[in-house]
Order: sequence, then structure tokens, then C-alpha cells
Amino acid sequence: MQKQLIKVHPSDNVAVALINLSKGENAFLEEQEILLVSDVKAKHKIALTDLEPSDKIIMYGVLVGKANTKIQKGEVLTTGNVTHQSEKVFGKTDSIGWNPPNIDKWKDRTFMGYHREDGQVGTANVWLFFPLVFCENRNIEILKEVFEKELLTQKTNSHRMLLRSLVNDGESSVATETHEVTTNVFDNIEVKFITHAGGCGGIRQDSETLARLLAGYVKNPNVAGATVLSLGCQNLQIDIFNQALEAISPDNKKPILMYEQQKMGTVDEMLSAIIKKSFEGIKEANKIERKPAPLSKLRLGLECGGSDGFSGISANPTLGYTSDLLVALGGTAILSEFPELCGVEQELVNRCVTKEKADKFLGLMKDFEASVVNAGSGFDMNPSPGNIKDGLITDAMKSAGAAKKGGISPIVDVLDYGEYVTESGLNLLCTPGNDVESTTAMVGSGANVVLFTTGLGTPTGNPIAPIIKVSSNSELAEKMNDIIDIDTGGIIKGEKTIEEMAEQTLEEIIQIASGTKQAKAKLLNQDDFIPWKRGVSL
Repeated sequence: MQKQLIKVHPSDNVAVALINLSKGENAFLEEQEILLVSDVKAKHKIALTDLEPSDKIIMYGVLVGKANTKIQKGEVLTTGNVTHQSEKVFGKTDSIGWNPPNIDKWKDRTFMGYHREDGQVGTANVWLFFPLVFCENRNIEILKEVFEKELLTQKTNSHRMLLRSLVNDGESSVATETHEVTTNVFDNIEVKFITHAGGCGGIRQDSETLARLLAGYVKNPNVAGATVLSLGCQNLQIDIFNQALEAISPDNKKPILMYEQQKMGTVDEMLSAIIKKSFEGIKEANKIERKPAPLSKLRLGLECGGSDGFSGISANPTLGYTSDLLVALGGTAILSEFPELCGVEQELVNRCVTKEKADKFLGLMKDFEASVVNAGSGFDMNPSPGNIKDGLITDAMKSAGAAKKGGISPIVDVLDYGEYVTESGLNLLCTPGNDVESTTAMVGSGANVVLFTTGLGTPTGNPIAPIIKVSSNSELAEKMNDIIDIDTGGIIKGEKTIEEMAEQTLEEIIQIASGTKQAKAKLLNQDDFIPWKRGVSL
């Protein structure tokens, strides 16, 4: 008989439905028989015992909510009968030991990467164009059109052909369509473009924060060089950006071309100068070739978006074990999304290697939550409508599952938004839970590849780092196969273990980091970049 329910932790008083179940039927949890008193959709939770108002809801072995009405054994948990609640945090009270996983089969493995003079190794080789202020977005878009048409592979757009057919009263235009010539001028360099809505207005601290993020993108090992556009009068001045870059990369050897429009005359004159100099830089960067590098040079961002009730059972634990493997190999992992760590703070502070790191984490959490409360919201408002619809009904429940992405290794460092990774091992990075803002930040802090779990589906990508999508269930992987790279649904069906899926995931990372395989987000040209305007986003 197909498995119907799963209890994640021995101390849990709720179970997760693995399939749709109906009121009145008996469901089985191992040897226990439970009469269902309500319909239960797959991914949602049922009570394993009668609960009174204010009774604690325990899942993943931690407090994830409280009953606000009487809940019968076998009744589904909803936003109507459960509210968010999490345990109090007392600071670092213990040191958690760690037994690293066996890495014998991986210790001599390498990936083919781009070696930088500062010792970092990239999984991509990108020449990056970006503005210091939104006023330059149009010029960036012009440059993007010019460079992409002349340097990158051009494909016939099927959607454009569909529209042309509709314009022609449904007559096919295939026969008369002239296919664009496919070209690939350079073998070892990609050209990417960033635009954003910042750099001026707001408060000066916004521009300083943006400067640190953009400096991190230049520092990232996936970037070979950059072309930077400035207007001239904006808050984010060139010297502010240079100071931010100097702070994280004092011996920067990468070529950076700076252009300030108000000093250069006409748009045509400026763009002509930019194209000539940038092309020279791109040609030089194309000479850099992939060479073997140890897996310790990988910096893995850990992200989730469009999560469902299975994410914390299949996909996120897979990332956690993958993270532990990489950390044991001397590599680096980054866990972010601070609103989605609410409720598991005590475990995380105890995993911090020093009290100072633990105190920094708690300070950042406290300040972040205070800013959200001052804006009239709270961490309890973090679950999205999609999360709730698929079983994640409280922030603590979502957080307990999201934190599984970080595995169980020690936390070697805690970073504020815009700080760059300097320690190998698991790092915590302060970001909002919004997946694109968080992914943008992790890459700005040095991640050269990102694992991204989803239960509902999201096409998110990044301009400079490969984003590898991991689905929590096989239905999603089949339905949206153009965006999913790895399917962990076998864990839910009992066909694979978390350890087996993690090893498969690490193999996928090595292939994509080596350029022998492309992530689906890259194939879709999904280049998302959203800076965090601090205190405004969950």
C-alpha cells in the first residue's frame, strides 16, 4: 500500500499527508491507524492527538505554532485553527558536535573552472555591464542589444513567429521567415548586463549598500571584468563604488572600465567609446580557459522559492546533506533568508563556532524583525499565498523546513547584507526571504553556484552564477521540466534516500560548474537581479 503519512521527527504531534486523503477514511502512519475527521490535501498536516486552544504544534522537533481552537486527532491544520509561534532564544547555550559525512569518493574530484589571480575559481567567465544609477539603464539596454546581436548565438524566436502568423490572419510565416544567422564569436567568455532601480533618491545608505552589492559582483570569481556606467550627479558616486570594491578586494587585478556620461558629451560618443574599449577587454578575457580545481573552491548558495509542504522533507534536506558534503571537502555554503530562520534560532546560535558569531546573528535577526514590525508587518506574515495553499501555514513551520538547507555543519561566520565570504564552511547571510533578492545577495557575497529548491515552480536565474533548480516533488518536475534540473520526489515516494539524492546533486553541480552541462535557468536566459532596499522586504 502507498505510504499515506509521514512524521518528520519523533517528537512531532503532527504528520504530513503524502497523498490526498478523505474525511472518514482511516490513514496509516507506520503501525498507527488514524481516523480522518476532515479532508486532507497532499502536503498538508494533520493532528496526531487532540489539541486544546494554546497547545503547542511541534514539527521537525521544534515549536512551529499553537492551536487557537480545539483540534481533533485526524483533523487538518489550517490558518484558521493554528497561528504562528516560535521558541524564545537564549543566546549560545551549547556547542553542537558534528560528525562530517564520509567524503572518500569525492576528495580527489575536481571541476573545470576559471582561476583568478586572487585564488578564487569561477564556474563561469563573464564580462559584466552594469550602471551605478537607474538613469543609465537605457544605455545599458542599448549596449545589451548591440553586443548580444553581434557576439551571442541568435535563435529564431518561435513566439515572434506565432505573433507574425496571427498578424497574417493565421497564415504560417515559416516559409517566408529568414532565420537569423547563428554566431558565437568567443568560446570562453559570456557578456551579461544588469539594470536596477537604485543609485539615487532614497537615503544615502541605500546607495552605499548598493555599492557593496555591485562590488561583490565584480569580486565574484565568475566575473572576468566589468564595464560600469555612471551619470555623474547621483548618490552612488564612482568613488563610493571604488571604496566598496577596495574594502573587499584591495588588490583587485580585474579590468574595470568606468564611464561618466556627464563628462563625455553625446550619447553616441559615449556608447562608441564604451563599445570599443569593452570589446578589447572581452577579447582579452576570452583567453582565460577552464582548468581543474578542487571542489573546495566551490561556494554554494542555498535558496528556496515557491516552497510547498514537501520542500522541508525532500528538497531542502537534500541541499543540507549536499552542503555538509561540500563543507567536509573544504568548500563553502551560504544560508540566507533570515525571516525563514525564525523559530530555529536557538539551534543555529548553538552551531556558531564562537559566541561573537552567535551574538551577531541574533543582533541581525532582532534588527531585521524590528524594522519589519515598524513597517506594520512581522515575520509571521512571511508565508506567501502559494506557501499556505500548499501546506506551509506558519512562518515557523516554513522556517523549520527552510533551515534544513543548511545541513548540520558548524556555522563558521555570520555576514550582514553586502559582506563578502572570507571563511570556508557554512556561512549565514542576512537577506530577506524573497527568493530573487536573496539569490542576488548570495552571489554578491561570492557564491559561484546556487542550489534553488521549489515545490511550486519558479524560473529564477542570475546574470553571473548558474542557478540549479531542485523540485520537492516529481509532479512539478514533470509539469515544468523546462525549469527543473533535479527531482527529489523519489524521497517522498520512498524510492531514494536523502543521502543518495545529495550525491546525485553534487554530481550535477560538478557538471554545471565545469560547463559540460547548463542549468535550465541559463538555457532560458533567466538573468534576475534585485537589490534589497533594506527594511522594506520580507
